[in-house]
Amino acid sequence: MIKLSQRLTIERLGARGEGVARGPDGLVFVPFALAGETVIAEVDGERGKLVEIVSAAPERVAAFCPHFGVCGGCAVQTLAAPAYAAWKRNLVVAAFANAGVAAEIGALIDAHGEGRRRATLHARTDARGHVTLGFMQARAHAIVELDACPLFAPGLAGALEAARALAHVLRGLAKPLDIVATATETGLDLDIRGAGPLDFPLQQKLVALAQAQDLARIANHGVTIIERRAPLLTMGATQASPPPGAFLQATLAGEEALAGLVAAAVGEARRIADLFAGIGTFALRLASRADAHAVESEEAALGALFKAARFGKGLRQVTTERRDLFRRPLTAQEADKYDAIVFDPPRAGAEAQARELAKAKVPTLVAVSCNPQTLARDVGILTRGGYALESVTPVDQFRHSAHVECVAVLRRPKVAAKRKPRLLG
Repeated sequence: MIKLSQRLTIERLGARGEGVARGPDGLVFVPFALAGETVIAEVDGERGKLVEIVSAAPERVAAFCPHFGVCGGCAVQTLAAPAYAAWKRNLVVAAFANAGVAAEIGALIDAHGEGRRRATLHARTDARGHVTLGFMQARAHAIVELDACPLFAPGLAGALEAARALAHVLRGLAKPLDIVATATETGLDLDIRGAGPLDFPLQQKLVALAQAQDLARIANHGVTIIERRAPLLTMGATQASPPPGAFLQATLAGEEALAGLVAAAVGEARRIADLFAGIGTFALRLASRADAHAVESEEAALGALFKAARFGKGLRQVTTERRDLFRRPLTAQEADKYDAIVFDPPRAGAEAQARELAKAKVPTLVAVSCNPQTLARDVGILTRGGYALESVTPVDQFRHSAHVECVAVLRRPKVAAKRKPRLLG
């Protein structure tokens, strides 16, 4: 298809951080263009490629990373901070409005902190044995080779060098690799994806690499090859050692902000259930003042949580349950045993669980989500079930991307006791 150059006026920023304009044939989405700008773009259907900025928006600032516009890691880097915060908050406002859920959305909390403590790096080996390592290009399958990323936390600074060395060790496999790098308090933790089973000589080379790079652990798709030191993360009054590649909040500041909002919401609750608990981001912190029941489908994550709870100082009772909450959600009757329930599902949300909780009488529900659309859907189910939505707080730990976390707090209104009629006379 022939790409036509068009002069467009950008009306707004879209949900993925691209400029949205109205072309002769409908909406056109132009990455890296900002609201209020006049641009020249090559248009192919609804996709536009920014060619020239004819008139820049007042909020436009210089990008701080030389790879911006090519690397697909950042969607919005040239928008001044106040306008950026407003756009990100409005993603949540729009999600709730589209779902028909009345909500007062709070101010955006900046939770970038020291930066990202986890990243998935991609490695490819060409026919000549040359290894390219970095992030995927924007709207392409090629890789942008990186030596550094300004969004990384200090603990992740050596991840690119270590991952590149690992990719060189495995380049004879001629397979595309994804390397999940996590910065922990005891060193870097690398988990390889895509390599398949590794023979003993390759495993020995990776053991030597871990020694040379002073890595805490190397695993291959969740199976540990070498653990020189247990990768540790502090969670409340204890430390957890996550399984290889386990889910973590992207930044430490983000985790602390979310945990603080959750703790404030549950208040003095004495019995709390943490659904989709992972390795215990919330349960291990809440256990300092309440009995916590953690429910999770991943056995390895639940094992890490249980072990961390055993060695925590001053924790109240922590119990665990392995359960697929998508197929077998906690029932309303089971839920009613708790003073508060926290749930933090994957991006797909927790529709089945929300339908059960809507029938429950739990005084407080706290929903944590990385997807405002599915959060709004689930909150809508709960409010239709009689819960009152108290607050929705957006948290930005994915700076310069279109991703935003949210914490929604819901309360079950207390039913006033009927007064006995007063006898006259």
